[in-house]
Amino acid sequence: QVQLVESGGGLVQAGGSLRLSCAAARRIFSFNAMDWYRQAPGAQRELVATISRGGNTDYAGSVKGRFTISRDIAENTVYLQMNSLKPEDTGVYYCRGNYAGADYWGQGTQVTVSS
Repeated sequence: QVQLVESGGGLVQAGGSLRLSCAAARRIFSFNAMDWYRQAPGAQRELVATISRGGNTDYAGSVKGRFTISRDIAENTVYLQMNSLKPEDTGVYYCRGNYAGADYWGQGTQVTVSS
């Protein structure tokens, strides 16, 4: 079973920072890619950042320069460092891992940015 557990969400003022964690129940090297998505109220889920098995990263234009995706292979954890947060960053943030042709999702963690 592939289990992903997110943590680190919360309430923060605009301009503040949060770091999200996604702990995997298996080696993160076994995933083709791991991503962070977010879903704002009434909106579709959108891709925020991705990290490939080889360590290449990519970001949505709206977060580029403010968010950083990284991983700790020994801890089987992927992180999302979020700086200079804006109210429009508010939403539920989900971790996704692609393994053996299937996508696995965590339960999500709420991020709320107040103005």
